Parts: sequence; structure tokens; C-alpha cells
Amino acid sequence: MSLDTTAPILVQPETEEMILARQRKAVHRRRRNTWLLRLAIVVAWLGSWELTATYFIDPFFYSKPSLIWARLAHWFTVGTDFGSIWYQMWTTVSEAVLGFLIGAAAGVVLGVILGRSQYLADVLAPFIKAANAVPRIVLASLFVIWFGLGLGSKVATVIVLVFFAVFFNAFTGAREVDRNLIDNARILGARRLQVLKSIVLPSATSWILSSLHTAFGFALIGAVVGEYAGSKAGVGFLISNAQGTFDSAGIYAAMIIITVVALVAEWGIGHLENRLLRWRPSMSHTSDQAVI
Repeated sequence: MSLDTTAPILVQPETEEMILARQRKAVHRRRRNTWLLRLAIVVAWLGSWELTATYFIDPFFYSKPSLIWARLAHWFTVGTDFGSIWYQMWTTVSEAVLGFLIGAAAGVVLGVILGRSQYLADVLAPFIKAANAVPRIVLASLFVIWFGLGLGSKVATVIVLVFFAVFFNAFTGAREVDRNLIDNARILGARRLQVLKSIVLPSATSWILSSLHTAFGFALIGAVVGEYAGSKAGVGFLISNAQGTFDSAGIYAAMIIITVVALVAEWGIGHLENRLLRWRPSMSHTSDQAVI
């Protein structure tokens, strides 16, 4: 009895649900592999650091992960030599947030105004470039002399750092507005303020929001630098004290705290950006994978 090899093979077509399920499974598998690779890199890095600091280099100068973890655990359970670690964190974050809000608002307002006024931009351009060229560390020292060791000097340092990061993006965003949209709006009778609110600001929003990611990192840097230059509390004050006592583990522990705060803030700003820019067409997963 012979088999009929000419009989057609029936292939069940894939449904839309099956295709979507396969895509979700592939995305989940890629995300899981990404996190596993990241974890492996962190474990290898920390493990090699721990072994090197134990057998080859002096941990007094370079510290090691176990000592840093012990310092963090002590800070969050017992506290620092200068009070609760939560108070130190609150001091730095409040300085960064207040300076960030003021600096970002000033950067947006002045950036949009100069972006829409060529005459004012030409007049003020040399002064803005000169102010941007001044070293921030020097300004932090001057602010301590002018405003003392309290909140004012730290907020002033943060404002200077944040302002320029936001200003140049707002300026560019206001300049990049489609000229045809503005001309059409004016033909229809729109006034200058209406054009600014309805066309210029929405068009520059993506530029402004993208600058906020970098600006808040600058805000934290400004707060820490200001505290390092002179303060009574804050994470930067802990770093300064740890340096004075050759406590490398304390320096690393403070750096980790600042990094975690910056990552949380980055997540919040990204969430805000996604909510405000829902109208933008999102990139597909395939294009993201191609870029990566």
C-alpha cells in the first residue's frame, strides 16, 4: 500500500490574535533578556571591584561595594553624623526642585521671546554667551558669599545651571516654527499673542520638554555643588565631609543616592512628556529595535 505524496497539505492561517500574541511574547522575551544582561553586567562589575579591592588595591582609597552597602545601610537605619539621611536628601531635593522651577520658567520665557524677536536676540546674544561661559563653580562660591550658607545660595546655583539648558532649547524651538503656519494665522486675523499661544508654544513644547531631562540633572548637580562649596546640610555636605575625613565609601554612597533621585526624576519627567505629547506619532517597536 503506497502513500499519496501528491495530496495537498492544509496550513491553518494565523489569526490576528495569534500574530499579536506572538509579537507580545517576542517583546516580553526581548525585555527580559535586556534586563538579565544588565543585571549580569552590574554583577560582574561589582564582583570584580570587590575582588580587586580585597586582594590587589587598598580599599581605604578606592572603597569596595560591601563597604558602600554597609554605609548606606547605616545611614538609612541609624542616620548620618549630622542627622537623618532623609533630612539630608530633602534638603538637596528641595533646593534642586525650587531652582529647577525658577530656572526652567525663566529659560522658557526668555528663550521664546528672543526666538521670536530677531532684534532682541541680536542685542542680547553677546551677553548671554558671556554669561554662559562663566564657570559655574566660581558662581557657586560667589553665591555662598552673597547669600550665605542657607537655601538662597544653592537655589541661585541651580537656577544658573538650569536656565541655560532650557533657554537654548526654547530659543531653537521658537525659531523652528513653520513660517507658513504663522503667516496663515496672521492672514486669518490672529494677533501676536494668539500666534504665540496657539502656534509657537505648542511647536516648541517638544524642544522644551526634551531639555527638562537634562535640566533636572543639572539642578541636582547645582544643588550638590552649592552644598559642597558651603552649607550646613544636604547630600553635597555629606560628600564634602566624607572627603575631609578620607571616607571614600561615604562619597560613593552619596553618589548612589543622587543617582537614584535623578533616575526617579527622569522617570517622572518622561511620564509627563508622554502625557503632554500624546498627539505625536509614536515610533514602532521595529524602528526602536533597528536603532538599538
